[in-house]
Amino acid sequence: MHTLYGIKNCDTVKKARKWLDENDVAYQFHDFRTDGLTLERLNDFAARTDWNTLLNRSSASWRQLSDDQKTDLTANKAVQLMLNMPALIKRPVLDVGDKLIIGFKAGHYETEL
Repeated sequence: MHTLYGIKNCDTVKKARKWLDENDVAYQFHDFRTDGLTLERLNDFAARTDWNTLLNRSSASWRQLSDDQKTDLTANKAVQLMLNMPALIKRPVLDVGDKLIIGFKAGHYETEL
């Protein structure tokens, strides 16, 4: 079974969940805010995909960061920022076992699943 990670109130997560339901794709939903987020899970994500893809630089949370937080980013610094502020993670993250699908586009889900 796949695991969909995100925040339940996020519109993009809602679209992904609707698509998965309508296409009878079995999944478990993991809400970063209510179910938690660990450093180990984020490190796993960063090891399986480019952390630059995982970090949502167009989010309101990103715009609220200080210039010091935004500069000289490394994988470790980005992971720590995302751990402290899960809204910085591009959503949703769909774990299909052998890979992660970051974000939601119906056509991409159709091709990948």
